[in-house]
Amino acid sequence: MLKDTWLKDILSKKRVNARAAGWVFAVLLTATIAPAAAMVGGAEPAANGASRSVVMILGSGGTACTATAIARTLLLTAAHCVQPGAEYKLADLSDPRAPKLKPILHIARDPQFDMKRLLGHVATADVALVQLAQPLPVGVPAAALDDWTKPVAVGDAFVVAGFGVAVRGDGRTGGTVRAATLVATGQPNTLQLRLFDPRTKGETAGLGACAGDSGAPVFRDTDGRLAIIGVVSWATGPKLSAGCGGLTGVTPLMRYRDWILKTMRALGSPLGP
Repeated sequence: MLKDTWLKDILSKKRVNARAAGWVFAVLLTATIAPAAAMVGGAEPAANGASRSVVMILGSGGTACTATAIARTLLLTAAHCVQPGAEYKLADLSDPRAPKLKPILHIARDPQFDMKRLLGHVATADVALVQLAQPLPVGVPAAALDDWTKPVAVGDAFVVAGFGVAVRGDGRTGGTVRAATLVATGQPNTLQLRLFDPRTKGETAGLGACAGDSGAPVFRDTDGRLAIIGVVSWATGPKLSAGCGGLTGVTPLMRYRDWILKTMRALGSPLGP
């Protein structure tokens, strides 16, 4: 039984049309095979600071991804979440009693993105901007982008917040944003970050991204100010196995910041001061 009322409503077609019901049903069936992974391992629902700007994107091919508002009509997500050949919608969950699918006007993917590199866990420009046909509700504020004035070091902590499966193998995303504090491991750089649960260090199952968290924001907390340093691109199970709860792979925004700002201006949504 689904515990989330918005999914019950969609699947029973009580509050939205049959097409929307089909989209979400497809998401439930295919969430476990998404390229990246939602916060599994017992992650709690996100606190307001890490969740207010986070939204969900649904694809007609049965995909669910996370995105972040960076302007009233503009979302930041992963390029692999919004590939050509499918139709995408914003899942408006502002009223859980009456969820809606809202139209997307335009999708811009960084031209350097290479899906083959992503599938091989090799760094690529896995960044995209999604322009909405209608402004977001006033209760969804725009998140700031990190300026990368401070480099990332091993052990630095980041907050990852996304939609998606909360239980390994469950395959369901219930419309709840969950957050986890993960730390940098390996050799952090501007091409790719690898994060893990500091309690398990990727050796055993812990907190981490899972199906539905692709495109999720990775926040750096600087004196209480959250800013997006990257987006979730992929995940592994413990000891680099398939699945979730091991490493969370992040595409940092630094190398793509100029493209983001240029595209935002072209779409009429320049970054605020």
